Amino acid sequence: MTLRLNVIGLVAADLDATLRFYRRLGLEFGEVTGGHAQAPLPGGIHLMIDTEDTVRSFHPDWQGQPGRIGLAVECDGVAEVDEAFAELTGAGYRGALEPFDAFWGQRYATVLDPDGNGVDLYAPLT
Repeated sequence: MTLRLNVIGLVAADLDATLRFYRRLGLEFGEVTGGHAQAPLPGGIHLMIDTEDTVRSFHPDWQGQPGRIGLAVECDGVAEVDEAFAELTGAGYRGALEPFDAFWGQRYATVLDPDGNGVDLYAPLT
């Protein structure tokens, strides 16, 4: 048996708001059908987003809690971390960590998507 992790799944309270957020990070979603959207990521992985109602259609007792997954977006450079953070927070998304120079050698910041999931922005310090 060969297993391959190839999907990252999120559950969205407001699918349109969540898609707007991830589109700002450069993701391109195909057709949105029945409360489900999907975008290809590098390396054959996909980000799939379903509405709460979609999840409940096959798991009626599901109860979600915000912030249970973290994602990270590599930026081209230190300045881009600050620019992306400013652009996203300027668009109304909540910043969880202001950009800072981390002891592990990266410029680092965190923004929350509309459902409270942390999305880290990072670039190596030069």
